[in-house]
Amino acid sequence: MKAIISAALVMLSLATSASAQGANSAAPDEQTVRDAYIYLLGRALVIRQEHMDRKGQGFAYNTIKYNPLGSADFVNPNFDVAYLEAWFAVDDESAAILEVPEVNGRYYTAQILDEWGEVIANINERTFPTKPFGKFALVKPGSNAKIPADAGRIELHSSKAKMLGRVELKGDPDGAVKLQRAFRTTTLGQPVIAPPPAMPEFNNNDLIGIEIFDNVDARLGSALDVAPNAAAMQQKVRTVAAYAASGSDARAQVDAQIRRLIPEFKEYALTKSAPTRNHWTGGSPAVGQYGSDFWLRGSVNYAGIWANNTDEVIYFAATRDADNRPLNGANSYIIHFPADKLPDRAVDAYWSVILVGVPDYRVVPNPLKRYNFNNHSSLQKEADGSLKIAIGPKPVAGVPESNWLPSADGKPFSLTFRAYVPKDIVRRGEWQPAPVTMVK
Repeated sequence: MKAIISAALVMLSLATSASAQGANSAAPDEQTVRDAYIYLLGRALVIRQEHMDRKGQGFAYNTIKYNPLGSADFVNPNFDVAYLEAWFAVDDESAAILEVPEVNGRYYTAQILDEWGEVIANINERTFPTKPFGKFALVKPGSNAKIPADAGRIELHSSKAKMLGRVELKGDPDGAVKLQRAFRTTTLGQPVIAPPPAMPEFNNNDLIGIEIFDNVDARLGSALDVAPNAAAMQQKVRTVAAYAASGSDARAQVDAQIRRLIPEFKEYALTKSAPTRNHWTGGSPAVGQYGSDFWLRGSVNYAGIWANNTDEVIYFAATRDADNRPLNGANSYIIHFPADKLPDRAVDAYWSVILVGVPDYRVVPNPLKRYNFNNHSSLQKEADGSLKIAIGPKPVAGVPESNWLPSADGKPFSLTFRAYVPKDIVRRGEWQPAPVTMVK
């Protein structure tokens, strides 16, 4: 009861403080509101995901969730791997121990991200060649926790972190699941774990509005942002929050600015957040570790949260066809890779393409339960060695049915192409997926 009363007093104090500041504050200019909203949205999307994850059956911090093959309850899932995920939570005196098994002959990584969506580390043989497996101690910065001598120390950016583990299926799902289950966690000590900041429910179609500026001190203070412009951006956030708290007219004014901004942000996230070639948007070198680019970070958290950095994967997204028309499930399309530009030639690990609905970016149910293709799919090539992938509400004439990705008739969709451990030709921007051409 005391804890509840104390929390209520803190909330009241924050609201009173914001109101007092706002009473003497002038209206921020429109650019300040734009910057503050997009910056804070990146954090709000991660907070939303933590709330969603906590509602999952059997959720607990420092406990791995071994996702069944073919399932992943977040946007743009990856069906080419055995997934595992966890939320780590530690304090000054505790640590989370992650045990990574030895994996040979197939792609794997344990990707650790902070509470803003920034990649902290990938544990695998490429990035950790001196210790690609074994025990790792995840600790809060400056932690006093005593960790085992055989554990590699990884300092988080704050007291929490998200892990996504991936083990490539590679035509051997049983072997992948065995390795997936060999990832284990334990907790050293008894960490005091704070719940995520309160956040109104919202979805990608109806993004959060003025409510994002309520209780900003709790939202900003809950996780360190390592971006070099974090202090400046957070000052803008607090300026807008104080003004919005100064009265109903100010609150309505800021909300109206946000509502005008949201369509622009969505358009940017889908078509302008990275270079566009062949009507595929992707290949930005800043994905995963964003520097000062809070628009890109917010866009990625919106359309594909927990994106990895470009050393591990380069993502391409398509929402429009070769004639620049929005992709629609009522139409039929073909992606035709020439024999000298096959996806296999672009990667050192694997490639995949997945179809997801818009604006939720989750898989589209279909009777075949076929949501994606990858380099282990039973795809038939053309006589000249080229590869055609068909998309539509029914099989497309001239393309083998084994190469058909079903779409939902009349509903918009997006395609995501992943190039895992991309070759230099992809990193240099000299390779991208073939255009999505409508069958007329």
